[in-house]
Amino acid sequence: MYDDADETGCGPRPSGPRSESQPLRQQVFEFVRAAGQAPRMDVARLLEISPGSVTSLTSDLIATGFLEEVESVPRDTGRGRPPVALQVANGAGLVVGMKLADRTHSAVLVDMAGRMLAEAEELCGGRRQSYGVTVDEADRLLTTLLDGAGRQRSDIAAVGVGLPGIVDAATGIVAWSPILSETDADLGQCLNDHLGLPVHLDNDANVLTLAELWFGAGRGMSDFAVVTIEHGVGMGLVLGGELFRGAQGLGIELGHTKVHLDGALCRCGRRGCLEAYVADYALVREAATALDREMTEGASAILEHLYAEAKAGHSAAQTIFRRAGRYLALGLSNVVQLFDPTKILLSGERLRYDYLYAEDAMAEMAEMALPLSRPPVPVEIHAWGDRVWARGAAALALDAVTADRLGR
Repeated sequence: MYDDADETGCGPRPSGPRSESQPLRQQVFEFVRAAGQAPRMDVARLLEISPGSVTSLTSDLIATGFLEEVESVPRDTGRGRPPVALQVANGAGLVVGMKLADRTHSAVLVDMAGRMLAEAEELCGGRRQSYGVTVDEADRLLTTLLDGAGRQRSDIAAVGVGLPGIVDAATGIVAWSPILSETDADLGQCLNDHLGLPVHLDNDANVLTLAELWFGAGRGMSDFAVVTIEHGVGMGLVLGGELFRGAQGLGIELGHTKVHLDGALCRCGRRGCLEAYVADYALVREAATALDREMTEGASAILEHLYAEAKAGHSAAQTIFRRAGRYLALGLSNVVQLFDPTKILLSGERLRYDYLYAEDAMAEMAEMALPLSRPPVPVEIHAWGDRVWARGAAALALDAVTADRLGR
């Protein structure tokens, strides 16, 4: 699903009347990009604008290097010259998407049509560190990516970056992140200065949601939720075909909603957060007691051992996962009750642990949401790797560059 942008294009597919807030030039470009290839007559018909306007707008987009003409697939087997379609021009521009994490940073190079051209990874410290160190690691990652692709920084229009934590996408300030030792860090400006490129920063769950909206299952949906379970619990929400961030850009922090007063300690410093019962450190916290042994391995090794024991029938190990699954069901039922999404997409490394979304957990989720008479909201499992998170960050950059260059 995420390997290549092909004739199906990339970006949200129009699901209603065209927006009056965007210039027609931008809407035409985004329509063609979403379609992959589109003849002018389809642009005119589906955007409900005159053929003359389409001819004028597309001529301008071709002249400025954003679109190009190609021979389209014939509509029938009759004779005659193949019809002409439009597609995003190969030289329209390049962006980079990055996912910054606690163990491995990942990056992808993407063109304006959404095609992935190169990828790279950079190992990091595996602990909370100064944002200056993280910026140095991001700089090395960018160098590795571009060297491997034979590109220069001057070829890049923008960089999109996703990382865990509470991120103000408008200002680039990270109020808190589990991978940074500082709070209220102006990471966006620091990356912008250090990389020498425009940087757009957001929470990693939001960029994964953009990956679904631009490249994945969310392309045909106007309202859906993405819930991520990795080292923490995150959530992204699309309403009306747009990513929802809240009034101050800090909304949809599902992992830090409270499910137990004075409950387990969360890594954010507060108690009773959903994350403190579902995330990996919540499972590791109880593993030593469940397995009746001293745990000296790293968190990943402990979790793999705990899961192996659970699958082998160890009742205490099974109880840990099932309890986490019940708390996840509680969190998902709150999402259903608050937002009524068309679908919930579950993603992240921990989705390998099927106890979290077992039938009884999903049934409990449905029972906690009202009204009981309606069909339950469908839940899909999308356990993608790091590359798709980075590609979602690239979509963040693509969106910004498109608006900047064509939205005037």
